[in-house]
Amino acid sequence: MHLPSNFKQCLHFLWLWLLFVVSFGEIRYILPEEMLRDSVIGNIAQDLDLKVTEFEARRARVVAEGTNQLCKLDTASGNLLISQRIDREELCMQANVCLLQYQLLLEEPLQAYSIVLDIADINDNSPVFTTSEIQIDLVESTVLGRRFPLESAHDPDLGTNSVREYKISPSNHFALEMSTQINGNSYPELVLKKSLDREAQVEHVLKINGIDGGNPVRSGTAAIHIRVLDANDNVPVFSHGVYKTFVPENSAIGTIIATLNATDSDESLYGEITYSFSHLSDKMGGVIEINPLSGEVRLAGVIDYEEASMHELDVQAKDGGGQASHCKLLINVIDVNDNKPMIEVKSASANLKEDSKSGSMVALINVYDLDTGSSGHVTCTIPSDVPFKLVSEVKNYYMLVTEGILDRELQSEYNITIIATDAGSPSLSSVKVITIVVNDINDNSPTFTQSEYNANILENQPVGTIVMQVKAVDIDNESNAQILYEISKVTDSDGSSFLTINSETGELFTSRLFDYEQSVHFQIKVKAQDGGNPPLSTTCTINVFIKDQNDNAPLVLYPVQTTGFIAEDMVPMEAPKGYLVTKVVAVDADSGHNAWLSYRIIKATRPNLFMVGLHTGEIRTVRTFMVDDEPKHTIVVLIKDNGPESLSTTATINIMIGDGLPILNELFEFTDESQGTENLTLYLVVALTTVSSLLILLISGVFYFKLCRRSYVYRSTTDALPVFPTTYVPPSFTDLSHCGTLLKDDRFDSFLTTGSWRGDFRFGSSTDTDTLKQRSAAYQKNTLRQASAGRASLKVKGGAPHPCYLYK
Repeated sequence: MHLPSNFKQCLHFLWLWLLFVVSFGEIRYILPEEMLRDSVIGNIAQDLDLKVTEFEARRARVVAEGTNQLCKLDTASGNLLISQRIDREELCMQANVCLLQYQLLLEEPLQAYSIVLDIADINDNSPVFTTSEIQIDLVESTVLGRRFPLESAHDPDLGTNSVREYKISPSNHFALEMSTQINGNSYPELVLKKSLDREAQVEHVLKINGIDGGNPVRSGTAAIHIRVLDANDNVPVFSHGVYKTFVPENSAIGTIIATLNATDSDESLYGEITYSFSHLSDKMGGVIEINPLSGEVRLAGVIDYEEASMHELDVQAKDGGGQASHCKLLINVIDVNDNKPMIEVKSASANLKEDSKSGSMVALINVYDLDTGSSGHVTCTIPSDVPFKLVSEVKNYYMLVTEGILDRELQSEYNITIIATDAGSPSLSSVKVITIVVNDINDNSPTFTQSEYNANILENQPVGTIVMQVKAVDIDNESNAQILYEISKVTDSDGSSFLTINSETGELFTSRLFDYEQSVHFQIKVKAQDGGNPPLSTTCTINVFIKDQNDNAPLVLYPVQTTGFIAEDMVPMEAPKGYLVTKVVAVDADSGHNAWLSYRIIKATRPNLFMVGLHTGEIRTVRTFMVDDEPKHTIVVLIKDNGPESLSTTATINIMIGDGLPILNELFEFTDESQGTENLTLYLVVALTTVSSLLILLISGVFYFKLCRRSYVYRSTTDALPVFPTTYVPPSFTDLSHCGTLLKDDRFDSFLTTGSWRGDFRFGSSTDTDTLKQRSAAYQKNTLRQASAGRASLKVKGGAPHPCYLYK
C-alpha cells in the first residue's frame, strides 16, 4: 500500500519512540500497524534487564498465544523484530483495543516473561461504499421533507481515521443530513427539499463523498441515480423501525430469526412489497437470508458468537411502484458453551535432572477458551500423585513446576495428564499428556554383591591363573553406571603384587607364583569406581588363602646326615627286646596330610635285628643281642610323606653295641602297633556310632578336638627320659610328643600317632642356637669319648615333668 511521504515520516518518528511499560511481570509495547518487516519493536534484553549472552545459551524464543506469530527475537542483539505484516483491521476488526499476547521463553532453567503488543491504528484505509451506484425511485407526488436513508461508507479504520462526514454534489431538490443509529453509528439520509416534476426532469444524478478524519484525509465516492415516477400515493411502512431478535449460536440452518412486516395502502402493482437487505457483507451473506415476499429472516449457515456477538442489518421494503422504506434488524447472538478449552504447550523440558530443585519450571502451558462468560472460565489441573504442580502468574498461562524430590532410580519417566475444564453448563474439558524423562545424575555409589570375599588357590599355580571374579552393581544409568575395577592403593605392597585385576570384568589373576611355605594368607582391597563426574567408588575386602601342595620332600634333622661322617648311637649289649635305641627325627615343610611322615627300614647290616616305628621313627631292638652279632650296625631308613604323589628321603643311622652301658627300664616297653591299630579301629567304630545317634555331641566333639589339636602338648609323667643336645634342633622347630616330626610351630598343626606316648625323647633346656653344621662334627667326637663314661650327653634328669621345648 502506498503511503504519503509525510505520513511515512510520522510513522518513522512513532517507531523511534515506541512506548513500553513493565508492570506485574509484563512488558508492553505500543506500536503502529503496518510496520516494515524486520523493524525493531524494542530491545527485550534491556527492558527485562537480561544478558544478551543468555539468549543463545538458554535457547530464548518468543511464542504467540495462538497461531499468529507476527514477531521474532534476534538472539544476537536482544531486539524484538516484526516478522510479518501487522494489519490491525484484520486482527481486531473494529475493536477499540487490539492486544497481541506473546511469551518470552528461556530454558535451563525454564522461565517465562509476558510480552503484550498494543497495536495502534493508522489511517491506511479509505472509506468505501458497497456499490458505486445507488438507485432511488421517487414519485413526483412525494411530499417535501421525506427522508431516504443511504448506505453508509465503510472504513475499517478506527476513531478519527474512520468516516467523519458525507458530502453530496449541489442540488436544488435534495439535501444531505446525518442520522444516528441505536448503536451510535451515523449514517446519511437524502432529504427532499423541492417538489419533483417528472415532465421537467425525469432523472436526477448526484455524487456522494464519504470523508474520514485521518491525516492525510481519505475519501470514497458513489453515484446516486434518482428516477421520478408517475404518482404512487403510498409508500411501504414497517410495523417497527427497529426489529430486535436473539438467536443462540450454532442454531440449525433454516431457523427463523425474525419476520418483518411492511404494509402499503396502494392496490395492485403499487401495493406489492418485496423485502431485501440494503447492505450485506459477503460473510453475512452466507449466514442470513430473507424471504423477499414474506419477510421471514432465516439462518442460511452457522452463526458463531465468537466471530460476532451482534449483527445490525438494513432491510428495505419496496413496492411495485419503486417506493421503498427501511428498517433496522438487530440480531443478538447468544453464546453457548460449544468450545472445548484449548491446551497449548508453549515450551517443555522433555528431560529433567533428578537433582532439580523444587519449583523448577518444566513446561509453560497456555490454556484458553473461545467462549465467554462462565463458559470461557477455565481451570487447569494435574493428578495429585506426581511430584509436580501448576502455578499461574499470568492470565491463561500455567507453569508446570517440580514439587518435591525426583529420584530416577524410583521412577525414570512421568506422563503428566493436564486436564482443562471450563465452567459452562454442561462443562467441557480437554486433556493433554506431557511426557517428562528424569535424567540420571551420579548419586549412587557402586555396590559389591559381597562386602568380603574369600578365595582359595593352590600354591605353584602359573602366572595368569584366574583366582575369582568380583561383581559390583550401580543403580545409576549409562556412564554413571559403568564400573571400572582396580586394586585399592590402601592394600599393602606385598598383597598388591600377588594379583592383577581386569578393570572391566573384575576378574582377579595371579601375577606371581604362590608359595604356601612363605605365605598362607594375604588380604587385598578392590575398588569399584563408576564413570560419573565426579566419580563415586566403594571397596571390598578379598581374603586369599593359599592351599598347600606336596612340593617339599621330608628333611632329616637327626641324625645329621653329613657327607663322610654320621654320628653313632650307643646301645647296651644287654638291651632286651623292644629296647629304644634312637629316633629318626624328620620334618616336612608342607602341611596337613602332605606332612604326615612314615618310616621304613630299607637296608640294614643284619636284618631282623632292629625295627623302626611306622609313624614315630623310633628304632628299637627286635631281639636281644647275641655274641656273634656285629658290634657296629648301619641302618638306612626311608622317610616318605603322605602326599598324593609322595616324596621321600633316606636317613642313615650308625648304631654301636657297647658293653657295660646301663639299661634304662623306660626304654624297653615294646609297642604293639597291631594292638594300637585295633584300638584305633574300635575308637572309630564307637565314634561313627556316636555320630549317627548324637548330632549335638558330634559338634561338641569336633570343637573339642580342634582345640586339642592346636593347644595340647604332651607332658611326660616320667622325668628320666634321655636328653638330646639342642645342637640338633634348628631354632624355629618344635617337638610335640604326640608327633614323630618336628614342625615349624608358627605355621603347621601337629598330627599325633598312636603309641607314640609310650616312649619318646625330649630335648634339653639349653638355648644354644649354633647351626647344625657348625656343631655336628664336634658333638660326634665328644659322643664317642663319653660313651664309656656313662654317656654324659644322655642322662636321667630328676625333678618336675617337662613339656616339649620350643626353640625360636
